[in-house]
Amino acid sequence: MTVPREKFSSRAKPELLSKMREIAKRDGRTFEDVLEDAMFIYIECRERPNVRPEVMAHFRNSVARHRRLMELLAKS
Repeated sequence: MTVPREKFSSRAKPELLSKMREIAKRDGRTFEDVLEDAMFIYIECRERPNVRPEVMAHFRNSVARHRRLMELLAKS
């Protein structure tokens, strides 16, 4: 099953396009597929939080537990 694609036009630095073409050729893929992968990865990185939620929960818990110590250290 073919996924419908929309044609678009853009501009990029020649060295970026060259590198993308090299990657596509080396991997035996089309330039369009490599570009689409790059766009997916970019979007995923932008939308995904930088820190896993469970890590932030542990951080917040630690800050709450040690708040008094941090206040005392800040005064000295």
